[in-house]
Amino acid sequence: MEQQNQQNKIFTKQFISLFFTNMAIFFVFYGLITTLPLYAIGVLGKSDDDSGLLVTVFLISAIIVRPFCGKLLEVFGKKKMLIISLAFYLACTILYIFFKPFILLLALRFFQGIWFSIATTASGSLAADIIPAKRKGTGLGYFTMSTNLAVVFGPFIGLLIIQYASFNVLFIVLSAFVAAGGLLALTIPVEENFATPVQGRKFKFSFNDLFEKKALPLAAIACLVAFSYASILSFLSLYAEERNLLTVASYFYAVFAVAMIAVRPFTGRIYDTFGAKYVIIPSFFLFSIGLVILANAQQALPFLLSAIFIGIGYGTL
Repeated sequence: MEQQNQQNKIFTKQFISLFFTNMAIFFVFYGLITTLPLYAIGVLGKSDDDSGLLVTVFLISAIIVRPFCGKLLEVFGKKKMLIISLAFYLACTILYIFFKPFILLLALRFFQGIWFSIATTASGSLAADIIPAKRKGTGLGYFTMSTNLAVVFGPFIGLLIIQYASFNVLFIVLSAFVAAGGLLALTIPVEENFATPVQGRKFKFSFNDLFEKKALPLAAIACLVAFSYASILSFLSLYAEERNLLTVASYFYAVFAVAMIAVRPFTGRIYDTFGAKYVIIPSFFLFSIGLVILANAQQALPFLLSAIFIGIGYGTL
């Protein structure tokens, strides 16, 4: 009985290390995506449109590479690709300190997006391998919390640092987080068949390697939801500054997280008991209400109130 409990255990050393590695990756992602628009405008003297490009080029490269990531992991090995991608991800984060010309910064963002895509695919794939099959749903739910926490702490700490220190300090702090994540990744003692490449597998692609037809309808829904949330991630700091609410902008993500985490046990039970639509449909409405409140927020209270609705709606979706 005790041996069976050990086999079904989720919070192993491997899982915990991978949890914090993934959190470090997304901590940097969300920290930069929130603060770089302010950096482009305030330090580099660029326009709002130019600042948006810093987000766009990163996501373009991440999207272009994403369909090929699965094959890369199969051919070269999941853990190996995680370590390599983290090394390049760290190098890119450090280079923000030195890359001041805007065109170089755009190139750096594009290059970093490639390694972000590979690193997140590798960490998620390793998590699915490490978690016991009988507790896959619960385990992956816990693993996703690493991203949820990064959604909060990345922007929260990032905005606090640039208010009380400098952008160079921010880049140093973010680099330290990536380095810590890389060190944790090195300690993950995953099983051989999880960590090593498949012998004899050639680097060839077919249509089925790139697209899974059954996933496309769900992917389309997720795309629409993420499209709306991406506008918040990219421009919340600029929007808050425009409304003279920058001092409370960092708290938006804290409220967002509290709301998201608070409802998670209830939404999980509703999902298991009644089915997906009883969770998904109300979440769409709550997310929409949050966006409407945010669009009309002139003061701190409605600004943070919108975070509650968006946290419940988007966080649950």
